[in-house]
Amino acid sequence: MHIRTDDVVEVILGDDRGTRGRVLRVDRKAGTVVVEGINRVWKHVRRSQRNPQGGRVHKEMPIQLSNVQLICPACGAVTRTGARSEPDGGKVRFCKKCKAAIGRIAPPRAKQAKNA
Repeated sequence: MHIRTDDVVEVILGDDRGTRGRVLRVDRKAGTVVVEGINRVWKHVRRSQRNPQGGRVHKEMPIQLSNVQLICPACGAVTRTGARSEPDGGKVRFCKKCKAAIGRIAPPRAKQAKNA
């Protein structure tokens, strides 16, 4: 999966098209993400000890993973990502536009480390 929690993404389809936000949750099984400030709905809540007044609360709802695209922290552009192996045997995500590393996918492995 090319998007992880705390990544900054831009919505490319839907009512919130063109807006950017931070990923709060990723549901791999359903293929959805919850983005901060995106796809907000009103949720009507009943009075309880947790919410003594009740009323309406804004809540972010999940959107399809295919409707968001990652923002590269290095170049700041909307980009696709790839995976590449590092010399120490680990794997990292990288920006396809500027080739900068975005984050580690797998830890280094002593067996697979290339002798340089």
